[in-house]
Amino acid sequence: MTWLHDLKARLSVPVIGSPLFIISTPNLVIAQCKAGVVGSFPSLNARPEPVVEEWFKRIIGELGDWEAKTGKKAAPYAVNQIVHKSNNRLMHDIDMCVKYKAPIVITSLGARPELNDAIHSYGGHTLHDVINVTHARKAIEKGADGLIAVCAGAGGHAGRLSPFALVQEIRQWFDGPLVLSGAIATGQAVLAAEAMGADLGYIGSAFIATTEANASDAYKKAIVEGFADDIVYSSLFTGVHGNYLRPSIVAAGMDPDNLPEGDVRKMDFGSGGNTEAKAWKDIWGSGQGIGAVGAVESVETYVGRLITGYAAAKARLNA
Repeated sequence: MTWLHDLKARLSVPVIGSPLFIISTPNLVIAQCKAGVVGSFPSLNARPEPVVEEWFKRIIGELGDWEAKTGKKAAPYAVNQIVHKSNNRLMHDIDMCVKYKAPIVITSLGARPELNDAIHSYGGHTLHDVINVTHARKAIEKGADGLIAVCAGAGGHAGRLSPFALVQEIRQWFDGPLVLSGAIATGQAVLAAEAMGADLGYIGSAFIATTEANASDAYKKAIVEGFADDIVYSSLFTGVHGNYLRPSIVAAGMDPDNLPEGDVRKMDFGSGGNTEAKAWKDIWGSGQGIGAVGAVESVETYVGRLITGYAAAKARLNA
């Protein structure tokens, strides 16, 4: 667990910023790492294919310059790989992770031993998204270092299980790194995740409403104005169940209360989904924790509130 201990020692608050399709670019990742949380991006966000190498160079270069100038240590960054047959860039993007020694690689929609082996070859670490214990066991058997429990209320592709249920079942047999995703948007919620057995919180939706996020003003406004009741759980848009903002579904001319089931066989990370309105460009992913987001603000300001809330929650419990 030395790696996990060393990782947490570099963080201002135990948080990984989740990789947000389209939204996470170097601007957001760099700001997150400077603020002391793990910043991450899906490699597929860098299009066309050669752009991903430019992103690696920029993130590594700017964080290195910042560390030299300030004397501080930035949090490490992470790269998300979609391990799905429709991702024909997977091996290229893994090679880029190896070339630039990505500290953390987050894998989704499939677990493959050769990917884990490649990242381990230079001392990197892998975390795998799971929505149930069956997937969790398979991921560890295939060489993942840790797990991200994607529970009910998480933004984007999400499971149905309560975090209390999934975390306790995983902890019955796995004592390695465990990250919790599911409506976490405050420092208090991060501490709650640790209290129930996770090592870090996984925050995505709240980062959409930051100035550095590559999201439209309308998307950010919907996050700020939205609440848990504005989230719709549907498989229509990618073939896998996920959480989306109701206003974006209405704007696309669909009834959010009467959506047909999607077809997982049509999932295509080249084209973006099953309907003319594409996830995540037109149909906006979001988790249920957005009621805690009250304004569009910088990453630095938002992480500052996480730190304050986390400390206050600890003090209240200790009292």
